[in-house]
Amino acid sequence: MIIFLYAIAAAAVLIYVPFLVVAYARVRVGYDIYAPRAMFEKLPPYGQRATWAHQNSFEAFMIFAAAALMAYVTGVNSQIAVWATIAFIVVRLLYSVFYILNIPFLRSLMYAIGTLSSTTLVVLSIMQASN
Repeated sequence: MIIFLYAIAAAAVLIYVPFLVVAYARVRVGYDIYAPRAMFEKLPPYGQRATWAHQNSFEAFMIFAAAALMAYVTGVNSQIAVWATIAFIVVRLLYSVFYILNIPFLRSLMYAIGTLSSTTLVVLSIMQASN
């Protein structure tokens, strides 16, 4: 199903959504082109949380991309897979929003749903491949 490939592309874009907030925070404190990573301690709390959301997005993307590619290659074709794929994209966007806004319970819930979505795709792929 082509939705898996579109979702991988969307998830790749979502990695950089929190970075827009990081960039804004960097500009507000005075961007140091010579030491951009050393600026972290100078960022306001929302900028630090946006940095963490950005970093976590890379980690979640790797797992999701592998899971979605497994589903694509094995020919998974189910509504559960479609919903798991859509859920991942939605909750990863919300994860970043809740992280930046410092709402830990909802952030953690979004993380859990995203992980469950990726796990669902892996399980469905293994089941499909074993048929």
